[in-house]
Amino acid sequence: MPRLTFKMPRLYDSIYNMIKLTKLQKSILDFIEENKNSSSSQMASFFGVDKTTIQRNLKKLLKENKVSISGAGRSVIYYISPYNKIFEEVDVEEYFSVHYEKREVREGFNFEIFEILSGEIFTEDEREKMEELQKEFVKNFSRYDSQTLINKEFERIMIEFSWKSSAIEGNTYSLLGTEALIKENLREKNTTEAEAQMILNHKDAFNESIQNREKFLRLQYSDIEYIHTVLTKKLNISRNIRNLPVGISGSKYKPLDNAYQIKEALQKMTELINRKETFYEKSFLALGLLSYIQAFEDGNKRTARMFSNAILLAFNSIPLSYRIVDVVEYKKASLLFYEINNISYLKKIFIEQFEDAVKNYFN
Repeated sequence: MPRLTFKMPRLYDSIYNMIKLTKLQKSILDFIEENKNSSSSQMASFFGVDKTTIQRNLKKLLKENKVSISGAGRSVIYYISPYNKIFEEVDVEEYFSVHYEKREVREGFNFEIFEILSGEIFTEDEREKMEELQKEFVKNFSRYDSQTLINKEFERIMIEFSWKSSAIEGNTYSLLGTEALIKENLREKNTTEAEAQMILNHKDAFNESIQNREKFLRLQYSDIEYIHTVLTKKLNISRNIRNLPVGISGSKYKPLDNAYQIKEALQKMTELINRKETFYEKSFLALGLLSYIQAFEDGNKRTARMFSNAILLAFNSIPLSYRIVDVVEYKKASLLFYEINNISYLKKIFIEQFEDAVKNYFN
């Protein structure tokens, strides 16, 4: 493993500040959510205030992308902005208490997602937290002047990532079994060759990402296929972009089903990520969007996690091992993105895992 020299990546000031909603503004949003295609006159009548007050508050909500409008003049109607819906907090327990066949979801791929995510996706508080954690990691890492110790610590991350990422895919290897397999090539009892290969592929992909870190500073379409190829070798999984439909367990969401549109989505994704200013926005978008697009017949989510980590490594940050993530909650967060394009829960998990990585490794 080559020596890594870490420099502090450039971090930009937030240009997106979460709106501090007044009680009336919150009530207006609730009203619009419950009464589709609402007019300002209807709201003024419902709340018992003058129309000017409603319009002033709607103007603020429009400016902050909380609501959108259609029509003109007296025919103007308001609806909840898709930009707002993607960030609003979701009662996860309540959402998943409804059987998936009865949930109201977006059943097909939303190409507007790239435009919606082109704005700031981390709040000011979240950005400050990520930047402080990055500073802490750089400070901790700078104390290491032994390449042997650096290699050992990255090996620890790689082992725990290989174990947990594989476990999310249903792999039954234990953490100790994963360590024995990676370090001594010892197979764990009652496991399959395919499970062993999945873990070894994670190891290889992790090492490839370290050795080729600069490759992921500015992404190309081929970088995604590169990671996927390493992660799925010897598993009888096609390396090509799929041209047939796939289903998502426990969801009515259906990903794109032809290679042309999938390639278009991947291209839009890489362009969006390359435009982002901070390493953690880039990494998070790779995690969410690659899983959402489902470009390959199999191996999509593990490719997303590794691709996301490759970006973190490229920008001199620490990769996520996901060692403490709850597998069920991680899957729920992914489904929320697939079904209603909401990123709040997945972003919460991403930040938690980043904080755990900083606190647990090189510390």
